[in-house]
Amino acid sequence: MIRYRSLTVAMMVGLGAISGCSTASSRLDPLAATAPSPYRLDAGDEVRISVGGLDAITNTYVIGDTGVVSLPMLSPIQVAGRTVAEMQDAIAQQIRARQLVNEPNVQAQVIKYRPFFILGEVQRPGQYAYVPGMSVLNAVSIAGGYTFRAQRKYAAISRRAGDRTVEGRATPNTPVLPGDTVTIDESWF
Repeated sequence: MIRYRSLTVAMMVGLGAISGCSTASSRLDPLAATAPSPYRLDAGDEVRISVGGLDAITNTYVIGDTGVVSLPMLSPIQVAGRTVAEMQDAIAQQIRARQLVNEPNVQAQVIKYRPFFILGEVQRPGQYAYVPGMSVLNAVSIAGGYTFRAQRKYAAISRRAGDRTVEGRATPNTPVLPGDTVTIDESWF
């Protein structure tokens, strides 16, 4: 009888201790839902730029670590934090200022987005190419799926917001953006 009570007490204490356990991602505030906004360029993005009448500029460029793109015949242009349209305007402004073309027709598009990173309880953690419109679940799939220990309900996402980094809790359907770091925690059960 004493043995039975001891076992019951031990189980109650154990369950009480476990119920207080939570993963790091479940303690984070939910990642702020933001309205879709135009994509902002950053280091590592690859862009295709074409300028009518200036074949020397038409090419594919990778935005450098400092957020600058260097085009022939023009000064380096700071493009990190700008939209594609804002980059097109900045290029056109330099072309006009140098009197290379009176009314430049500048076209640009993102060819390859900077990668996202996934860490923790996935089969193949690491750096992967971003796919537009992807979610946490897509990112996990790209990384080979969850491990058997993975916490599947929540993840943590760390992302740049202007000049600072924010971290928040994400569900499997939360969008992943270029440059994000997704962390899948270990589940207690």
